[in-house]
Amino acid sequence: MAAPMLWLLSIFSILSIAACIDDKCAACNAVAAELEIQLSKEKPRNHLDMRHRLDSKGQRQGKVIDYRMSELRAVELLDGLCEKMQDYTLEKLDSFRREWIKVHNWDILTIDKQEAKAYSKDISSYCGRLLEETEDELTELIKKGSVKQGDVSKVLCEELSEHCSGASDSDSNNDEL
Repeated sequence: MAAPMLWLLSIFSILSIAACIDDKCAACNAVAAELEIQLSKEKPRNHLDMRHRLDSKGQRQGKVIDYRMSELRAVELLDGLCEKMQDYTLEKLDSFRREWIKVHNWDILTIDKQEAKAYSKDISSYCGRLLEETEDELTELIKKGSVKQGDVSKVLCEELSEHCSGASDSDSNNDEL
C-alpha cells in the first residue's frame, strides 16, 4: 500500500513542477534562441510569383512578393517551433538559479530524466501560449523585416510579450548540452 502511494506522490510532484514556469523571461529567451536557430538555418529563396491570372491581352497579372517579406516565410519560421522546444529542459545551476538548455542526447543527461521530460513538455506548452499571444504581431514584424538574427529575444521577450521587461541579457543565457 505504501509503495503505490509513494509512486503517486512522486508523479504528482513532477506534474506540479511542470504546471507552471516561474521564470517566464528565461523560458521566453529559450524560445527566442530556438527561433534564432531557425533564422540561421534559413536559405535564400526566390521571390514568390503570384502572377497566375492573364488579362485580356494575355499578360500575366498579380504581384511578385519578396520572400523575406512574405507571410509564407513567417509561417515557415514559426511552424514546428514549439515541437522543437521539447528538446529543451531546465537545468539547476545552483540552489537559486536555473537555466533552459537544449538537449542533444537525453541519454547523457545528468539530471532525473522523468523530471527533465516534464520540463520539456512544460516549455513546449509555454511556447504554444507565447505564440498564441504574440503570433499576429510577430508575423507582421517578420514580414516587415524587423525580426533579424540577434534581435529575436529583444523583439519577442521584451517588446511583444514583455516577459523580460527590465531584465538584463546576462540573466538569459542558454547553453547546449
